[in-house]
Amino acid sequence: MKRKMRPVHPGEVLREDVIPALGKSKAEIARLLGVSRQSLYDVLNEKQPVTTGMALRFAKLTGTTPESWARMQLAYDLQVSSAAMAEQIAAIPTLQAA
Repeated sequence: MKRKMRPVHPGEVLREDVIPALGKSKAEIARLLGVSRQSLYDVLNEKQPVTTGMALRFAKLTGTTPESWARMQLAYDLQVSSAAMAEQIAAIPTLQAA
């Protein structure tokens, strides 16, 4: 039996790994990003997705790529939606081109 890993929200990665490694407070990170503390906290607490704008900001701050943050969010969204829609998706036939 295959055991599926739970989806990881990019906010969890930021909260648990990235921000502690940067050695700055969350308030300072929000200031450096040019966003409100609430906006940052919403991502960190997995209440909001990493938007393309936030992906650009996180990438610049951390020296990574915006694509990596966007892919992480997309993978999370697909896994959550796939689980939520499993029955609906299973009922859709796969058509073949004639």
